[in-house]
Amino acid sequence: KWTMKNIYNIDQDDVWWSASDIGWIVGHSYIVYAPLFKGCTTVLFEGKPVGTPDAGIFWKIISDYKVKSLFTAPTAFRAIKKEDPEGKFFSKYDLGSFKSLFLAGERADPDTIKWAESLLKVPVIDHWWQTETSWAISSNCIGIEMMKTKYGSACKAVPGYDVKVIKPDQTLAKPNEMGDVVVKLPLPPGTFPTLWNADERYKKTYMSNYEGYYQTYDAGHIDDDGYIWIMSRTDDIINVAGHRLSTGAIEEVLSEHQSVAECAVIGIADKLKGQLPIGLIALKAGVQKDNETISKECIQMVRDKVGPVAAFKTTIVVKRLPKTRSGKILRGTVRKIADKEEYKMPATIDDPAILDEIKQDLINNNILKV
Repeated sequence: KWTMKNIYNIDQDDVWWSASDIGWIVGHSYIVYAPLFKGCTTVLFEGKPVGTPDAGIFWKIISDYKVKSLFTAPTAFRAIKKEDPEGKFFSKYDLGSFKSLFLAGERADPDTIKWAESLLKVPVIDHWWQTETSWAISSNCIGIEMMKTKYGSACKAVPGYDVKVIKPDQTLAKPNEMGDVVVKLPLPPGTFPTLWNADERYKKTYMSNYEGYYQTYDAGHIDDDGYIWIMSRTDDIINVAGHRLSTGAIEEVLSEHQSVAECAVIGIADKLKGQLPIGLIALKAGVQKDNETISKECIQMVRDKVGPVAAFKTTIVVKRLPKTRSGKILRGTVRKIADKEEYKMPATIDDPAILDEIKQDLINNNILKV
């Protein structure tokens, strides 16, 4: 209830829309519990941001129901941007009631945030939390005070959370130093107190690697102003010839390319360097430029902005990226396919056929040898 006003600036008379499935934590917390506690109107939508029936469905719902604020995954907006990059559907609807967009679920790349800002003309806020915490760890809390946006950052810690970054040698990181993002115990009210019938596993998994801290399993840094930058999951940090690189930082560069709608970077096994990053990119609708030119431009952009140390030499144009139904890209599964490791079909995958498409793309580009 506290978060509805203080984070999202929602009052009893407002209409709130959390575009998620009830089965996900966003659905539990923000389609059902929080709006009911607050007493505001909550919208329940079964459908997708595109294809049900078109890339204007979000705008239609906001217009029809006078929605004040929408909470969804960055992937939803990347899908809309891919199908309707110029926002032609948007112009058909009246969004006079709409005041803010909140994104979470995976990292929101700056290009998508800027695209949404230019279209919607309202604050677009990337905030960060987890299933385990049930509510936001860091956010621009617009019900308290609107803070400056730093593109790529999930803003500052929400009241109740003491967020730190710890390096592999167990020391606290200095400002702007990469490391494991942790939360000093105790966790605030509303977060998970244990795992069902598994108290010991709860302690061992989350509370044992860094004594006195909850381990989020996210990697990133905190800057001089206290802004939190979540760059990737800890298992998405790759080691290229002894250099620890964030796949999120490379993805951020790829997403800046004018033809790229969405992307994923994975680290594949390499005998010489340990791991090498490869990029998978899906293009916006209507792109005329040939794939080879786009790939070369993307590789050069990463070399210019991340540096030669990234050893980034492969970009593959794909039809679509494999995701869960909530919009998380299945990077780990793609990496296992590329490295010929055993993998299980994720139960939450949106469309299992995509994995076969990706496998063929990896074969065609000599990443996967058959």
